[in-house]
Amino acid sequence: MTLVPRTALDALSGPPQRFLASAWPWRSLAYLLAGVVPGLAFAAVLAPVRAVGGLLAAPLSLVVAAVLLAPLARFERWRLRLADRQPVRGLPDGWWPGWREAGHALVALLALWWVDLLVVAAAIAGPVVLILSPVVQPTAPEGEATLGETFVGSAVGLLLVPVAAYTIAAWAGARAAMARAMLVPQEAEMREIARSRARLVDAFEAERRRIERDLHDGAQQRLVALSMKLGLAGLDLPPGSPAAVRLDEARELAGQALAELRELIRGVHPQVLADRGLPAAVRDVAGRSPVPAEVDVELDRRLPERAEAAAYYVACEALANVAKHSAAGSCAVRGRLRRGRLVLEIADDGRGGADPARGTGLTGLADRVAAVGGTLTVESPYGGPTTVRAEIPCEW
Repeated sequence: MTLVPRTALDALSGPPQRFLASAWPWRSLAYLLAGVVPGLAFAAVLAPVRAVGGLLAAPLSLVVAAVLLAPLARFERWRLRLADRQPVRGLPDGWWPGWREAGHALVALLALWWVDLLVVAAAIAGPVVLILSPVVQPTAPEGEATLGETFVGSAVGLLLVPVAAYTIAAWAGARAAMARAMLVPQEAEMREIARSRARLVDAFEAERRRIERDLHDGAQQRLVALSMKLGLAGLDLPPGSPAAVRLDEARELAGQALAELRELIRGVHPQVLADRGLPAAVRDVAGRSPVPAEVDVELDRRLPERAEAAAYYVACEALANVAKHSAAGSCAVRGRLRRGRLVLEIADDGRGGADPARGTGLTGLADRVAAVGGTLTVESPYGGPTTVRAEIPCEW
C-alpha cells in the first residue's frame, strides 16, 4: 500500500517519477507565490508612506504592519494547506492573533517573502531562458551553428525543470514546516495526541468486551453443554467399563478446558468489572491470590471504563508479581479518588528488588497506564517493602 504524501517534504522522499507527475510541484509553487503577494502589497503600501513620512516613516511602517498582522495571520493558515495537507488545529478564538501567529506573520511580511521570490525566480529563470532560447536569441551570421547551440541549451533547460521542481518543493516544505511550528501551538498538538490515544484505548477496551461476550456466550456455553452430554452418556454405560473410563477422562478434559476458558475470559475483560465496578473486581482478584491481601478501595462513583480497566489490570499484574516474585507474607491494595484522579497502591512486605527495566510486566503496566494519561511508579528497595502506585485521571 502506498501512503499518500501529506506534506511537500513527504512527497520529496518518494520516487522521482511519482513526485514529478503529482500536483506537489505546482502546489509548492503556488504556496511560495502566495507568500510573495502580501509582501508586494506591503511594499506598495509602504512606498508612499516612506515618501511622505519623513521622520515618521519608521513608526508609520510599524503601524501599517500591525494593521496587516491579523488578516495576514489568517492568510498564512489558509496558505499552509497548499504545502501541508495536515489539518491546522488550535485556531485562536478572538479576532486578534496570538503572539506566535503575529511573530510569524511579521517575519513573513518583512523578510521571508523576499526569500520566496528569490527561490522561485532562481529556480524558474534558468530553465525558462534556456528553453526559450531558440525563439528569443537572435541568430548569428553563421546561422545553423548558433541555432544548434540554442537547441542544445533548450534541451539543457528541459533537464533543469525537475531540478527546479525539487528546489521549489524543498523550500516550500521547509517554509511550511516553519509555519506549522509557529502557527500550531504545541499544546493543541498534545491535546490532539491525548484525544487520539484515548480513542484507541476505548476502541481496544470495546474489542476486549466483544471478545469476552463471544467467548462467554459461545465457546463457554458449548463446553458446558458438552460436559453435560458426556455426563448423560456415562449414565448409559456400565460403571468401570473401558468406554465409561474413557468417557470420564473426556469429561474431565472438558471440565479443565472450561476452567481455562473461564480464566481466559476473566483476563480478557472480567464480567464483575463491567457489572459491579472496580472495588468488587479488585476484591475478586485478591480473593484468588495465594498471598493474603487486604483490599481497601473506596470510590464514591463508577469510573470511566478506560480508567477502571487500566486500574484493574494494574491490580492484577501487581498481585501476580507479589505471588510469583516477592516471597511476601501479606499485601494490601488501597484506592482513593483524589482531585479527579484515581490513586491505586499495591504494597507487600516481601524482599523487594522489583525493577521495571528488567521485565516486561511492569513496563507493560506503565505503558497501559500512560495510554490513559496516568503514571505508574514502583518503589522496591532490596529487602523490601515494595509499593506499586498508579495515578489515573478519571475526568475527560
